[in-house]
Amino acid sequence: MTREFSAGGVVVRQMRGRWWLAAIEPAGRSSSAGKTVLALPKGLVDAGETPEQAALREVREETGVEALLVAKLGDIKYVYTRSWAGGERVFKVVSFYLLRYESGKLGEIVPEMRVEVHRAEWIPLEDGPSQLAYKGEREMAAKALEYLTRNPGLKLLEN
Repeated sequence: MTREFSAGGVVVRQMRGRWWLAAIEPAGRSSSAGKTVLALPKGLVDAGETPEQAALREVREETGVEALLVAKLGDIKYVYTRSWAGGERVFKVVSFYLLRYESGKLGEIVPEMRVEVHRAEWIPLEDGPSQLAYKGEREMAAKALEYLTRNPGLKLLEN
């Protein structure tokens, strides 16, 4: 079985007295009920790249914002079947990090990324555990909310 390693981020920003997270709507995806699919920015870890670097790069590419690393939230592990390459089964690990918004305008992404991302939006962090489409990502949003509740000062992870 093939293995894949990806990384992504729960990007948070404080606005109007509350925490918000950056969510993306992947291009060409809707739920079976026709609802908008909201997800966290993530992607494959490139050769020579750390998961932390990949998370920051994917966030920048898929949302248009720069962020700073705060903490690792956890890993999501699952098996999926590729719809290409002969239906090969893949064991995938996605490492998620809590990231703090630094700069940029959400949704300002390069045209080439529009094949992957339809749009990006800020949603209230407390809504992430119910609004994100994927179970593991909902759990990561809940972990981010828990982290911020325990650590109101939001210290950055030392490199």
